[in-house]
Amino acid sequence: MERVTGQAARMWGPAIVGFGDRPYTNASGTNPWFVLGFSPRKASLTLYGLFGDEGAVDPLFADLGPHTTSTSCLYIKRLDAVDSEILEQLVRQAWDASA
Repeated sequence: MERVTGQAARMWGPAIVGFGDRPYTNASGTNPWFVLGFSPRKASLTLYGLFGDEGAVDPLFADLGPHTTSTSCLYIKRLDAVDSEILEQLVRQAWDASA
């Protein structure tokens, strides 16, 4: 993610590594938040920011390898089980779309 975004990795709290920042508005107001990020959680690696604003899933996800998704997160249990080129392409597309 650092190579693709050209941004230094930055900690957002104790467990999320984020890249870039932009304003994020929710019920508590507007605050800075990362554009793309990940968290190495116990159950799986969680990646944030790979979905469009409407939560649309890119067709490339079908070729990624074993994963699950939620409304806004991608979950990967084993990074070595997914296609790293497809994952990089998804990261690049998400980063480019955020510009």
